Amino acid sequence: GSTNADTERTMNLKTSMMAIALAVTSITGVTALHAQEAVVEAADKDALFTSTDPQLNANKQVVYDIFRVLLEANNWDKAGDLLTERYIQHNPNAASGLDGVVKFFTETLKVQPTAVEDKIKSPVVFVTAEGDLVTVGTVRTEDDPANPGQKYTTTWSDTWRIVDGKADEHW
Repeated sequence: GSTNADTERTMNLKTSMMAIALAVTSITGVTALHAQEAVVEAADKDALFTSTDPQLNANKQVVYDIFRVLLEANNWDKAGDLLTERYIQHNPNAASGLDGVVKFFTETLKVQPTAVEDKIKSPVVFVTAEGDLVTVGTVRTEDDPANPGQKYTTTWSDTWRIVDGKADEHW
């Protein structure tokens, strides 16, 4: 087992490491808050929307088509093929229900339909499916408040609940 001497050495080591980190920070002016790896999209985004489990694969494909048909090509006349009538929307800017979300995109945002691409264009980082939920993480680029004129990347995520082959809820 460990002794008090072992515990004291561990605490001294941790204190020394913190002191070194603070010294480097004060000398360089760089803090850990600014050291960030860029978020990048997956090399094979389409593969992320598949699963060997038939139900998870089907759920992922619904979300794949939500991206391609609705969010990227703005073909909201096809929304009834992918969303339920009661579609619960947790976005405070759009009403729940199929009609509410269609109205948000077509009348509030005034998106215009374009051709549906065969492959997804969005910068997808990951797709996770469990039960009736599918979560998609995408790259999001933001203005760096600490460095005007600079940008940083982060991850944005959306989750859909799939019921009977259609999205029934969105977070």
